[in-house]
Amino acid sequence: MSPRNIEGGTARVHLNRLLSKRGILTRSQANAAILAGRVTVDGRVIRDPGKPVDRGARIELDAQPTGARVWRTILCYKPQGVITTRRDPEGRRTVYDLLGDAAKGLVPVGRLDQATSGLLLLTSDTRLADRMTDPRYAVPRVYVVSVRGKATPDICQRLEEGVVLRGQRMSADSVTLRRSSGRESHLAVTLTEGKNREVRRLFETHGRTVKRLQRIQIGKIKLGELKLGKWRTLTEPEIKSLLG
Repeated sequence: MSPRNIEGGTARVHLNRLLSKRGILTRSQANAAILAGRVTVDGRVIRDPGKPVDRGARIELDAQPTGARVWRTILCYKPQGVITTRRDPEGRRTVYDLLGDAAKGLVPVGRLDQATSGLLLLTSDTRLADRMTDPRYAVPRVYVVSVRGKATPDICQRLEEGVVLRGQRMSADSVTLRRSSGRESHLAVTLTEGKNREVRRLFETHGRTVKRLQRIQIGKIKLGELKLGKWRTLTEPEIKSLLG
């Protein structure tokens, strides 16, 4: 059995991947640097990007030591109307406009569409981002939804059973009906995959238009009392809970 480290991975990893995980270079940049002989591991030049090396190895790039980056992850309460992208050709406000210097060096973990508000994570930790967006880990995401018209237990059941739209299967892991009337209904929906506009498309298949959609939880991380448009740094226990 391969030895394992405290992060839950094997104790050895490909050199190009380790440089990427340390935040030193992208994978393609690492490949080029290694092939050019610019990288040493414990004092030896390595020219094989796929060479397995110890995670704690002493790695130098152009004779300069490389240490592990201090990762940052923040939780932002994204307002409706703000888009999850770095720049927008149409000049719309982005999360980077909203957060300013707080978002420097961070990338969104998944997306919230323009009309959706709520919990958005941004991180510099590629390991965390990969885990959160990989369907294999089935990280739950909880939304509160307001729809036009009356929602019924039967509709909730059918949302959990799922539908196939344009060859793509979509379903909710759980749907809880909170309040229902002829004018408007409120529900809580849990998903474990982040397909594009999945909640809206699911309700549309049953003749219900989403009026308001807010994400309130990812994994064990909750929006809580955070104010609209504000952000906070995740604690170490919170990050560990996301990494499992």
